[in-house]
This record gives sequence, C-alpha cells and structure tokens, in this order.
Amino acid sequence: MQRIRLRYTKRGRLRFTSHRDFQRAFERALRRAEVPMAYSAGFTPHPKVSYANAAPTGTGSEAEYLEIALTAPRDPEQLRALLDESLPTGLDITEAVEARTSGLADRLTASVWELRLDGVPVEEARRAADAFNAAETVEVQRLAKNGVRTFDARSAVASLEVRGPEETHSSLADRPTDQPCAILRLVVRHVTPAVRPDDVLSGLRAVADLAPPVPAAVTRLAQGLFDEETGTVTDPLAPDREAVEAHSTAEPTATATASA
Repeated sequence: MQRIRLRYTKRGRLRFTSHRDFQRAFERALRRAEVPMAYSAGFTPHPKVSYANAAPTGTGSEAEYLEIALTAPRDPEQLRALLDESLPTGLDITEAVEARTSGLADRLTASVWELRLDGVPVEEARRAADAFNAAETVEVQRLAKNGVRTFDARSAVASLEVRGPEETHSSLADRPTDQPCAILRLVVRHVTPAVRPDDVLSGLRAVADLAPPVPAAVTRLAQGLFDEETGTVTDPLAPDREAVEAHSTAEPTATATASA
C-alpha cells in the first residue's frame, strides 16, 4: 500500500468552504482522477483519507494537509496534477510527496497566520500588539458546546508582529481599499484548548480596545513543527522529501554494487 501526502489551499471565496464540503469535493476528485484508493472495512467502506488540523471555515489557507492510501503505486506529481484539475479553482493541490516517515499530525505543532485589518491604522495596530505582547496572560471567552469558556490566548502566541498593507500575502489582495489597513502576522502554537486567530483579535480588544470596523481577512500561511530556538515553523513534508531523495540516491549505488 502506497501513502501519499498532499498539501492544498483554500483561496478566495473557497475559504468559506467547510471541512465537510471539502471532503465531499475531494472524494469526487478522487473518483474523477480514477485514483486507486484503499478503502476501510465494514458495512460502509470509505476511502482512506486522513485529514490533519483543518483551518476553520471562513479562513483562507496556503497550508492544509492530508494523506491518502493507494492500492497501487502512482507517481506523486502526476497524481497531484490530476487531482488539482479535478478540484475547483481555489482548492488547489500544490504539493504531493510519498509518505516515507510516520507522524505527519505530530509535526503540525504551530501555524503562521496573517490577519488583514481593513480600516485600522498601522500605528493603532502596533500599539495594541505591543500591549498584547507585554501581557503575561490575556483572558478571552468563547462560546462552546457546554457554555461560555474562558481561557488564556496569550500563552499560545509565540510571536505577533504588525506590518503595512504592502507586506500582505498576495492571496489577500482581493479587498482593495483606500482606507487604512494593518497586517498582523502571528505564530500560534497548537494547544488545548485551541487558540484561533479570532481569539487573538478578542485579546487585542481586551488589552487595547482594538476593534476593526470590518471582519478581518484571515489566511494560514504555513503550519508545521515549531522550532523553539528560531521561533519559526518548519515544513512538515520536508522529512518525506529527504527520505525519498535518500532512497533515490541509494538505489543507483546498490545497483552498481550488485553489477560489480
């Protein structure tokens, strides 16, 4: 059984696609592309697809991940192209690599988020970010299934920076405006309970009364293993690419040794 790991996006209006909607669209794409999927056992078999830490509905993403299991080997790049053609524009398969390591979900320990705050001057956002960063704890509330839950949004935020509108990620440039605009760049650890970008916005409102006049446009730029020393988020597919390259390098060497 071959396992393939895929990176995909949610761009433009497709950021409003729910995870369930994406699952249905992806399973249709698997059928259109005639992918030889492995299926689960039982009365209602379903294709073996493992989704990892999907972004909330309404947020864009450049870094969503999933893994599929195949009954016959396929070239990852050809498979990526076929699936990408079978999905609507905005749900784009940007990378495919054969799984040669275990624990993809364990390598998703943090996310890099970008929040575009239309109508908010950069200096106002910077003052709010400074207050948030200086705080030891920032308590926020969220409505959960069991009622209102209070938790600390500060401890999960590894970094919070403010940038100008010219530094926004290109996928967010679908809301042109002459009004002030501030860009927040966050690195957020994946903790329990999960701290989401809207929780950070609630925290900014609590510590500095920052209240954007329109909803923030939110995009996940990356997710992966958080490096405590550098404060960066590493590529979760890198170990698989390295393992594939090492295997490819070792094969000619083994063939030459056998021939000798």
